[in-house]
Amino acid sequence: MRFDPAAIESLQALMLGFAFAGLMASGFELLTDRRASFRLLESGGLSAVACVPVVVFSAPFIIVRNTVLGTAVGQRPFFFVFAATVIACLWSLMSGRLVLDLALALIGV
Repeated sequence: MRFDPAAIESLQALMLGFAFAGLMASGFELLTDRRASFRLLESGGLSAVACVPVVVFSAPFIIVRNTVLGTAVGQRPFFFVFAATVIACLWSLMSGRLVLDLALALIGV
């Protein structure tokens, strides 16, 4: 079975996006002793502006974590879990593509 090179590249971007999201969220938690969440943007001021890159790149991890924790606590409808998974995967694909392009530009390829 042969795979299209574009499909393999998209799969790499998806996996890199999820890995980078986990790295950003875990790094933020390690440095600040706070969980990365969308509520970081509610604080306002300079701290909210400083948290934008963290939230943007760790969003797939945050979405999946919140979905899994919410499903474990109570019953979530199938459509909610499906929609959250699709959003997290698309967001991961886009951020992974950006990280991959930046990495390739840095090494000069």
